[in-house]
Amino acid sequence: MNAKDLIDFEHEIADLFNAGRIRAPVHLYDGNENQMLDIFTTVKPEDWVCCSWRSHYQCLLKGVPREELKQAILDGKSITLCFPEYRVISSAIVGGILPIALGLAKASRGEHVHCFMGDMTAETGIAHECMKYARNYDLPIRWIVEDNGRSTCTPTRPTWKQINPAFVGAVTYYKYTPKFPHAGAGVRVQF
Repeated sequence: MNAKDLIDFEHEIADLFNAGRIRAPVHLYDGNENQMLDIFTTVKPEDWVCCSWRSHYQCLLKGVPREELKQAILDGKSITLCFPEYRVISSAIVGGILPIALGLAKASRGEHVHCFMGDMTAETGIAHECMKYARNYDLPIRWIVEDNGRSTCTPTRPTWKQINPAFVGAVTYYKYTPKFPHAGAGVRVQF
């Protein structure tokens, strides 16, 4: 899997969405392929990957077969992709994946948990509580904040009157500029 494979998949999904073949919301990536490939160099097959509603790249990089993932998206599950056999779980609820990831880390038998969240989710109380608990109990979890500078259409930093993000504990952080709107692919639905 390389950056071009990821981009090609996401653009295929965007085309399907814009053609009306996907009738449920989609949240697409674009512009963060190199960061994702770098993050996944340390993700092992036995590790868990926990995501929010934007999880197509995580699924592909964790080994979910392209056609299986595509079918799940066509079936309307784009924002709640769960493939426990590949150890991938996602949630469409803002912050909802964080306590799930924390529980998986607490129950760990040697595997690690890699939990992805957006920059606005990282500023919520539940994020700080989960990060603090994981730090205090030295749990095998890696928090990954993907900063696209917005939550839906709200700019993150001005909302919190911050210049820089504030996190608790060890966090992998990267910033990117997305091509696609928060939801949809820019033609049918945009919010």
